[in-house]
Amino acid sequence: MLKVGIVGLPNVGKSSLFNALTAQGAPSENYPFCTVEPNVGTVEVPDPRLDRIHELVGSRTKVPTFIQFVDIAGLVKGASEGEGLGNRFLANIREVDAVAHVLRCFEGTDVTHVLGDVDPVRDREIVETELTLSDLEIVENRLERVRKKAKSGEKEAQREVRVLEKALEPLAEGRPVRSVPFDDDERQVLKGFQLLTAKPVLYVANVAESDLPDGDNAHVRALREAIEHEGAGGLVCVCSAIEAELAELDPDERQVFLGELGLAESGLKRMIRAAYDLLGLITFFTAGENESRAWTVRAGTTAPQAGGTIHSDFERGFIRAETIGFEEFERIGSLKAAREQGRIRSEGKDYVVQDADIILFRFNV
Repeated sequence: MLKVGIVGLPNVGKSSLFNALTAQGAPSENYPFCTVEPNVGTVEVPDPRLDRIHELVGSRTKVPTFIQFVDIAGLVKGASEGEGLGNRFLANIREVDAVAHVLRCFEGTDVTHVLGDVDPVRDREIVETELTLSDLEIVENRLERVRKKAKSGEKEAQREVRVLEKALEPLAEGRPVRSVPFDDDERQVLKGFQLLTAKPVLYVANVAESDLPDGDNAHVRALREAIEHEGAGGLVCVCSAIEAELAELDPDERQVFLGELGLAESGLKRMIRAAYDLLGLITFFTAGENESRAWTVRAGTTAPQAGGTIHSDFERGFIRAETIGFEEFERIGSLKAAREQGRIRSEGKDYVVQDADIILFRFNV
């Protein structure tokens, strides 16, 4: 399951957005540090392709893939040294796959900004600095312990020291770890330390309703320029107030409301799509009489590896993958007809799974 940690300064709309995305009812009052314990919500990844597959195949059940959001307390300057609620809550998002950094990009006196005025570029730098300092402490502490083992000739410790020293360089300069390239082997070592600044970041600009549908305003433009200048992450504009209203509506009413605002889809869908793009994720499907189901894998995954996400036996005893793309399947109308027309392809162990593939795995153990 994809996990996304939500960070930001107090009163930027983090918990309001979390409420809207997950309909969990997390507190979102107008005062700093309202979120004390982390809020965790799991939501279905909406995918009309799965709905259509389920309809055409006539499966008994439909199982989507899911995404988990973790909302932690608002960070303040000095959080890495214990200010506000400090480092203890950063630990709650170290296991996530990506970080969603929510930034206030709207004016107004109804909600008090913790620093008095609205400046998302400054706010981004404050939070990024705290995450960097927190990672720096972890790397320095680990290096102090592992260098002793490395000096004794322990190969694994020497490998770890090389990676940690490479990560230490940007952190000591106040830059995130993701600003430095690592090879696959180094990334595997780095993964064990769960460094926050090594994770992909999605910037979420919280705008006013009047800024919709494109979400463009001076604050967003300044933020976009800062992000592009550093070549970091993607940017999605949402209005947490509108997302909260959408969460209260049934699907049909929701689509009408979105249309009135000039929006094709909700902020949730845009955030999920952006997170998938950021992490290089794709979706493939399995379909049969009992179940139609969506599965999430990284782009470049081979057929045996994709089978392994379902069950280890599928990868261990892989024979072949019988597959058809969603668009062709929808045009033909059924798997039976597709098979009769010879449109189901038989792919071997080197086949790289494509987004929207419908796959039947043949295996023997």
